[in-house]
Amino acid sequence: MRARPISPEALEARLGDRVAGQAPGAWLRVGVDGAPPARPDALAGAVAERVRLLGRPVLRLRASDYLRPASLRFERGRTNPDAYYDDWIDYAAINREALAPLSAGGSGLVRVVHREPDTDRASRSPRVALPPGGVLILSGAMLLGAGLALDLVVHLAVSGAALVRRMPADLAWAIPAFERYAVEVSPTLQADWVVLLDDPRHPAILDQTVIRDVPDDQ
Repeated sequence: MRARPISPEALEARLGDRVAGQAPGAWLRVGVDGAPPARPDALAGAVAERVRLLGRPVLRLRASDYLRPASLRFERGRTNPDAYYDDWIDYAAINREALAPLSAGGSGLVRVVHREPDTDRASRSPRVALPPGGVLILSGAMLLGAGLALDLVVHLAVSGAALVRRMPADLAWAIPAFERYAVEVSPTLQADWVVLLDDPRHPAILDQTVIRDVPDDQ
């Protein structure tokens, strides 16, 4: 596949426009997937703001707010890459508490924070209502291949060399988890859109990946 360069600002606008135009009468569940150097939370926030400006209600969700209990995350140690891959994020809870309520016939009530990171206790924050036609944008790492009920996924791809070069020092131990993800899940083949982000100042879109149209009854 060839990669087409695009500016960061144009990327945010193009993604926002495409997401805003999908299934306007139904809820839409979008994932922005990427390793920490790709900054998926930042791009998801920019896309959410664009979608909001275009008139659709938006709700942001971060996978890092759905951590599993520390007793499970750290059972194999605090810097075990396989535990980081298998045990850190509660994907079942994301489906149950955030994505299932936005399926056809759902309540539209989403729990944005599942576990408080500072206390390691279940959050008591109230559910947030997303009206029909609203968009939920979930951001985080390793979202594909986990059975998440997402309608669209944007994958922010970072090469192995860039991953090593740009990974925050306190997460360098987790690099094998992302290498495993690339091999076992092949996210560039599963995502609806793939953006190459070895250099955040110069993103590029793989020219054979296109956000597909989502039916209104999703």
